[in-house]
Amino acid sequence: MPDRVVESSDVEVPEIPEILEKVLLFSLEEAKEKMTQGADVVPFTALVVKENLFLENHPGESADECFAFARHTVENARGAEAYALCYDGYVEVDDETKDALIAEGGIPGEDEGMAVGFLYTMSEDGEPTFEEEPAYIGEAPNFMSGLKEADQYDEDEIDEKYLDDEEDLEEEAE
Repeated sequence: MPDRVVESSDVEVPEIPEILEKVLLFSLEEAKEKMTQGADVVPFTALVVKENLFLENHPGESADECFAFARHTVENARGAEAYALCYDGYVEVDDETKDALIAEGGIPGEDEGMAVGFLYTMSEDGEPTFEEEPAYIGEAPNFMSGLKEADQYDEDEIDEKYLDDEEDLEEEAE
């Protein structure tokens, strides 16, 4: 997913709201686990609604298409507290391009989101080696910038959007 520009920052890492930090780090760990097991990382979103975390893959023919699917999912969220969009990409560091698992996300109403990532290298046999700690990459678009805060939505509206999906999944599993 190299066709994405996130503004990098040489300034100090800003304060990241706890719920956003948790969903960003969770998403990076999920992607890292997939990659370690030899699977491709299909771009996905993680959406925090009440005590639930909804994951949705966003495959596409191009990076733009993947991001459009993710944007559509997040912009139509109701009652969500935070989201992360995670993908396999790269960052430019000191005029060098480095592979990275990237999670960008935001919270409702904020103008900008944030991006964090795990830099990694691939061995000749296709095994990734990740940096120990995720790095702050910089500001990113916030797909939730136009949404109200989670507690400003009617409970029935939230339940209708998410609990129906959850009940459908439970019925399919039975």
